[in-house]
Amino acid sequence: MIAKDSVLQKGLPKTTQSLCPECKKVVPARVFESDGKVLMEKECPEHGKITDIYWSDVDLFLKAEKYAYDGIGISNPLITDAKTCPDNCGLCNLHTSHTSLANLDLTNRCNLRCPICFANANQAGYVYEPSFEEVVFMMEKLREERPVPTPAIQFSGGEPTIYPRFFDVIRKAKELGFAQIQVATNGIKLARDPDFARECAEAGVNTIYLQFDGITDDIYEQTRGKKLMDVKNDAIENVRKLTYKRPSIVLVPTVVKGLNDHQIGDIIKFAVKNRDVVRAVNFQPVAFTGRIDQKEREEGRYTIPDLIRDIDEQTGYAGRDDWFPVPSVVPISTYASAILKQYKVAFTTHPHCGMGTYWFINDDDEVVPLTQFVDVEGLMKDIYELSKEATSATFPKLSLIKARKILKKHIDESKIPSGLTVSQFVETMGNVVNNETKSGLAKFSWNMMLISSMHFQDAYNFDVERVKRCAIHYVVPDGRIIPFCAYNGGPTYRDEVEKKFSIPLDEWRKTKGDEYT
Repeated sequence: MIAKDSVLQKGLPKTTQSLCPECKKVVPARVFESDGKVLMEKECPEHGKITDIYWSDVDLFLKAEKYAYDGIGISNPLITDAKTCPDNCGLCNLHTSHTSLANLDLTNRCNLRCPICFANANQAGYVYEPSFEEVVFMMEKLREERPVPTPAIQFSGGEPTIYPRFFDVIRKAKELGFAQIQVATNGIKLARDPDFARECAEAGVNTIYLQFDGITDDIYEQTRGKKLMDVKNDAIENVRKLTYKRPSIVLVPTVVKGLNDHQIGDIIKFAVKNRDVVRAVNFQPVAFTGRIDQKEREEGRYTIPDLIRDIDEQTGYAGRDDWFPVPSVVPISTYASAILKQYKVAFTTHPHCGMGTYWFINDDDEVVPLTQFVDVEGLMKDIYELSKEATSATFPKLSLIKARKILKKHIDESKIPSGLTVSQFVETMGNVVNNETKSGLAKFSWNMMLISSMHFQDAYNFDVERVKRCAIHYVVPDGRIIPFCAYNGGPTYRDEVEKKFSIPLDEWRKTKGDEYT
C-alpha cells in the first residue's frame, strides 16, 4: 500500500527524453550542470540543437531529487499497451502517479482578454464548452479511477464561473464524492455579486484559486489587459463576509520575469495580512509558447530557485533550506494508507515539478517556517520506514504510538513558535494518519500558510520523466485523463481536444450570441 523508492535516474549529468520544439518529436536530452545552473541540451536531426535552463540552482535541484518516489499508478488505465510517452495519454500503463488533482475546463470563453492566456475563444477561433452531460461523464471517469478515485477537482477555463450551469456542476461534483472542489477564477463575478460568493459556498466550493498577478493595477494592465486590483480586493472581501462554509482562497500569480517578479514579496505580505481567508499562494512561472529564440529564453526563463531567492530577498521570511519538493510529503500518505488499510492520495510527482514551504503565523504576524522547528528530512525518512512496518502490522495502535514518538523526536522544542506546544503539534499531526484525517488537516492548517510553486513545462524544457510522474491531470470529453504538461505545453493535446469538441466562433455567435467571445 505504499509508494516505492524511485527508479528515477539521479545525479548530474544524466539523460532523459524531451521534445523538439519545432516538430514535437521525442528526442534524447542531456541534463547537466553549468555555472551553478542545471541545463537541458537536446538535438533534433531536422531542427538542430536546443539548450535551455532546467533549474537555475544545482544544489536545490539535487536536494529535490532526494525525495523522489514512484507512485502506485493506476490499476485501470485507459491505454493498457503503451510503449512510448507522451503520445499515448489516457492515462496509460506507463504512468506512475494516480490523479491527485484533476482540471476540468468548463469553457474557453472568458470575461477578460488576457495577453498571456493560452486558452481563450478569441485566440482559438472556436468555442469549447462541454455540455452538462459531458461534464458529468468526465467527473464520473475521474471517480472511477483506481486504486484511488480522484479526490480533488478544479474547474477551470477560460473563466469557469460564466458556464451556464456552473452551480449544477459544483453540486454534482459534491454528489459524486470529490473531497476537494476548487474553482480557478479571475474573481470578477465574485467581486461584482456578493450572492455569487454565497452560492459558491452553498453549492460546495471548498477552494477559490484566485488569479493574482500583483498588488498594483499597472501589472494587471500588462498581464490581463485592464485594471483589476479593486476586483481582487472586492472578491476577497465578499468571501470574507461569508459565515457559512466559507471557501479558502489561494492566490495564484503567474510570474513573468521583468514584469512582476519584483512584487513577489508584496504578494506574500498581502496574503499574510489576509490570512483569515487566504490560506496559500501558488506561484506559477510563465511557460513559453510559440517560437522564441535562445537569447530571449535565457533572459526570460524564471525557475523555481529564482522564486525561492526572490522570496528570501523580498520578505526575509524563508531561505532556500526551508523549501521541499512536492513528493517530500509522500511518507505521510503512505503511512496513512498502511494504517487505514486503504489507498490514500499520494503526491508522487517528479521532484522537480514543484516546491513548497509551510509557515506558522502567530497573532503578531510573526512568520516561522515549519522547517525551523521540525527536522523535515529526518521525520520523513523515519515515517517512511515506519510505513513499511505498518503495512503488515497486526496492531495499528502500536504503530501510531511509534509515529508519535518519531514526531516528538524531530521537533526542536526550543524553536517552536509561541502559541504552539509540542503536544498540540503532535496531536494535530497524529490526526492526519488516523480516522480523524479531515479534522487533523484542518487543525494543522489553521494558523499555517502554504507558499508553493509549480513550474509547468513547455516544449523547450520538456522532460518526459516529469510527464510520467505527473499528478495534476486534465479530463476531456472522450474520457481520457491527460497530464497537465502534455495537455498544455508539449504535444499540446489541448489543441486536438478543443478542436474535436468545439464550435467555430462565428457559428457560436450566430446561435448563442457573442457574450464573452
